[in-house]
Amino acid sequence: MGSIEDGLSAWLRYAPLPADLQKSYKSHSKIIALSSSKTSPIHTAGKELQDGIRRILNQEIDVTSSFQPDTPSPIIIGTVSSYAAVGGKIQDVPELKEDGFFLTTKGESVLILGENERGALYGTFEYLSVLAQGNFEEVAYATNPSGKIRWVNEWDNLDGSIERGYAGKSFFFKDGKVLQDLTRAAQYARLLASIRINGIVVNNVNAHCSLLNDENMAGLGRIADKMRPFGLRIGVALYFDSPRELGGLPTSDPLDPAVRAWWNDITSKLYKHVPDLLGFTIKANSEGQPGPLTYGRTLADGANMFARALKPHGDGLVMYRAFVYNHHLDESDLKNDRANAAVEYFAHLDAEFDENVIVQVKFGAIDFQVREPVNPLLANLRKTKAVIEFQICQEYMGQQSHVVYMAPLWKTILDFDLRIDGKPSLVRDVLSGERLHWSKSGYTAVVNVGNDTTWLGNHLAMSNLYAYGRLCWNPQADPVAMVQDWTRLTFGLNKTVVDTITKISMESWPAYEGYSGNLGIQTLCDIIYTHYGPSPGSMDGNGWGQWTRADANGLGMDRTVATGTGNAGQYPEEVAAMYEHIETTPDDLLLWFHHVPYSHRLKSGKTVIQHFYDAHYVGSATAQTFPTQWQALRSLIDDHRFEHVAFRLKYQAGHSIVWRDAVNRFYNAKCGIPDEKNRVGNYKWRIEAHTMELDGYKVVDVKPAEMASQGKAIVTTSNDAPGTAKAVLEYPSGTYDVAVNYYDQMGGRSNYEIFINDRLIGSWKGDLEDKLQHDFSELLDGHSATRITFPGVRIKKGDIVKVVGRADGNEFAPLDYISTLPEGVVD
Repeated sequence: MGSIEDGLSAWLRYAPLPADLQKSYKSHSKIIALSSSKTSPIHTAGKELQDGIRRILNQEIDVTSSFQPDTPSPIIIGTVSSYAAVGGKIQDVPELKEDGFFLTTKGESVLILGENERGALYGTFEYLSVLAQGNFEEVAYATNPSGKIRWVNEWDNLDGSIERGYAGKSFFFKDGKVLQDLTRAAQYARLLASIRINGIVVNNVNAHCSLLNDENMAGLGRIADKMRPFGLRIGVALYFDSPRELGGLPTSDPLDPAVRAWWNDITSKLYKHVPDLLGFTIKANSEGQPGPLTYGRTLADGANMFARALKPHGDGLVMYRAFVYNHHLDESDLKNDRANAAVEYFAHLDAEFDENVIVQVKFGAIDFQVREPVNPLLANLRKTKAVIEFQICQEYMGQQSHVVYMAPLWKTILDFDLRIDGKPSLVRDVLSGERLHWSKSGYTAVVNVGNDTTWLGNHLAMSNLYAYGRLCWNPQADPVAMVQDWTRLTFGLNKTVVDTITKISMESWPAYEGYSGNLGIQTLCDIIYTHYGPSPGSMDGNGWGQWTRADANGLGMDRTVATGTGNAGQYPEEVAAMYEHIETTPDDLLLWFHHVPYSHRLKSGKTVIQHFYDAHYVGSATAQTFPTQWQALRSLIDDHRFEHVAFRLKYQAGHSIVWRDAVNRFYNAKCGIPDEKNRVGNYKWRIEAHTMELDGYKVVDVKPAEMASQGKAIVTTSNDAPGTAKAVLEYPSGTYDVAVNYYDQMGGRSNYEIFINDRLIGSWKGDLEDKLQHDFSELLDGHSATRITFPGVRIKKGDIVKVVGRADGNEFAPLDYISTLPEGVVD
């Protein structure tokens, strides 16, 4: 297949079905969308269905808003009330909740009825989804959302950058202003509506006060206009100190009458531009941000100030983020624990928040780690309603350069039983409002879509956005079924394609956890710098509180009540008792709750350190299979997307080895306990660059040392002349894969050539910053370390391998090692 698809349509491609399937579809004479307003989601639904049927089934069908009872075999879209108003029979329609819908394809007609106009649009997208998958089975069912609140948070900055953005620039803002061309914003609204998202906060929680100037408030009105036809309402994140910095007041004290009056006035102005404003998201007293504590007030005082500004205007909500903590913690105090912060700051205020305040709670108590226990704050709020916060943005999960399908991780959170008051309390039932009788609750997620046509920088990453919407609606949805649906809609119906992408997806989170950080130790990335590559040493000796307390004897946080920080005691009694004791704590969270010796035996019988060694090897080995699995799809999907994903999977496979080796070497050096399988530090197929014959290259120490195979690398001595590194290959004659581990830094694009004797076997450029969009580094470290492989190279014993590197800018063609690998061997 040679046609180019750039990913812009995502799962709404509406690719033509095979001709035999098209013929089996029961044709319809007309689409009747029961609304004449062009801004109505029902009008949008009619046009969407018309376009989808034309593309999927090659059928032209007219759309009208006029209902004629004698219309043969129509497709009718409307609300239950609008259908009843034109004489439609609704006695067989089950009771619907807000945003719910009823879909029936039985008989000659198709009927799509929503409880409201949004619901009718959701039902239309549902119908198109099954058509696009070639499913014409007759159905009749109603479905309702689990969570009333189903939002996304964009982290777009007014200058056009996106915090943790790995897919280009903002399509909302540029140069301090709302963009004039909001075409992509409307396209994004369409995607969100198709997965039943009903709210979007359009700017970064690290907000800027100039969002509230007159020009930008008018711009927010234009964004809202683009979103409204898709049933989406917009909200904004506010900077707490805006009265002082924008309004010129001497204070932003939430109990000061002038401050309250200022916010009341700003809110009124916002509503003039956005009459259906969703509300405000507030990040305050977090990571250096000002907030009510700055002025000696409580968090409830701050939240209620915003809530009362919204109240006169309707149903606007305040999403007050529970991400409040001290990022200058003293690690020497063994009672200090960032994981305790949410409960300590919020639990005692449970009865003090106004009715339209929702506390926004990250799924775990630290920060979107590869595995965390459920945030205990969800078990400590009874009167104050909450939403859970997930992160589609892969900040700690490979930043979209690694494929990590996160629905299985989210399911571990949603399926957990908190046992509040000794009663069944699945997290999903708390979020639905059912367990604690909350009137408003649900979900939000950080999404870092950018102006890249792939939306998230990697075609496979879009499965996370799709699955998030599905789980908000039905948290019992199966991750396998979701990724299968997504694959069919995104890449086509071919069984090999569906099976392969499903397999890679379902293996991806366990693999990433395996090579990045397991047993509850958190993601062992560099938390001080870019949150991307391995840096286990950075996890201690910092004020941020993401600690492992690794020393020569053991590792893990003691969070017990008896001897530790007391975090286990923040959970309800039954859960607290489980986490308090090593024997009953699940091994996959052992190091979250307990500090144990490296020699501690897990339930598997392995020691902790041997599990670390093995898990990192197994996780990386799984990632090595991803490129091979993907190759089976060549010619089964379009070339453009095939090559895009193939490149990233090869990169991930190489970087997983960087992760594996760096983490294993770090803990091996810490404890001095050898790997029982003699792998860590023993690399029989490698030639270390610093041991090669060098000309124009010099040896440098890499710090921390575990970020190079033997703690050293080589760099060219100048920008003016190439460097050469040579070595004799002492391996038996045969065919090998030749892999080069090097560093691709910011600040230059070095050029490399590799020769066997004088035969060029490959060349490349250090230009990953032009091809991948994760956070890069200027240093020789776990972020810049990478690998390129040249397969099927014929080598004779005694041949000379030579690498020629040419520096560029501040990148001096750095090399770590060369691996000469027999077929099937991963060093």
